[in-house]
Amino acid sequence: MDNVLLDIKNLTVEFKTETGIKQAINNLSLTIHKGEALGLVGEAGAGKTTTALAILRLLSPKSAMIKSGVITYKGEDLAGYSERQMQGLRGDKISMIFQNPLTSLNPVFTVGEQLALVLRKHQGMKNAEAYKEAGHLMEMVGIRADRIKDYPHQFSGGMRQRIGIAAALACNPELLIADEPTTALDVTIQAQILELIKVLEQKYSTSLLMITHNLGIISELCKNVAVMYAGSIIEYGSVKEVFSHPLHPYTEGLLGAIPTLDDDKERLTAIPGAVADPYHLPKGCSFGPRCGQCTAECENAVPELVKINDNHYVACQHHKEG
Repeated sequence: MDNVLLDIKNLTVEFKTETGIKQAINNLSLTIHKGEALGLVGEAGAGKTTTALAILRLLSPKSAMIKSGVITYKGEDLAGYSERQMQGLRGDKISMIFQNPLTSLNPVFTVGEQLALVLRKHQGMKNAEAYKEAGHLMEMVGIRADRIKDYPHQFSGGMRQRIGIAAALACNPELLIADEPTTALDVTIQAQILELIKVLEQKYSTSLLMITHNLGIISELCKNVAVMYAGSIIEYGSVKEVFSHPLHPYTEGLLGAIPTLDDDKERLTAIPGAVADPYHLPKGCSFGPRCGQCTAECENAVPELVKINDNHYVACQHHKEG
């Protein structure tokens, strides 16, 4: 346990909406060790971003309810942290690259001021030193330092994303949560940013939670991967084990939808049906209505995540503990 940086146990999150209760996260458990790079994959609406926001306590208390579960950082329950303590943690020990670059920056401050603010608060830098370092951070992500006095609206979406990435990397965090960090970037800048994250991992033993739809990024950066569906982890293990021997029908579908150069089939494999409705989840396995292997047992019992071997876990009634 001394090697555990972040530990999530039995987390359940619901949202109050005008149309009812949305079950966003369902009894989720996840552990990130020091220096570990963990990928979190799944379709849109699976609960990946909600998990990240719950870690940093950024869910709106007006609509979101953490019904159960514990999130600990270095053995300390984050629920017991005051807002002031959380502000000291965010951006310093735990940083997050947010998914939407159009809303993650404050429009009334220059990008230089927003980067310098992080450095003044968490690194104790004086204003001149903070602005100088902010310029270096901008250069690091491919933006000229002479644009330090420009406002967010003067940048493209991809450039704004790079500013957000620079802010997240500013303090060399112990845990970096990257929520689709390269979605708005062209392939050249995407490769540059991924290389920066890789250097951060190696140089500072930074732990990484990489949230993405791109399985290629997972195989490039991560050692382990957790596959998420309808707010639950349905398969977990080493990237090599899960990608080469997927056991859950959903994981098989995700991997089957990836084109390969040595496969000349006319159509890619598609997962039938629609994503599970979080307002009306099935009684048993959430993936059951889309699964060709679904049985009566699947329809009536929620499968537990069981150990197949030291590098592989799956939540499926057709696979029992090995």
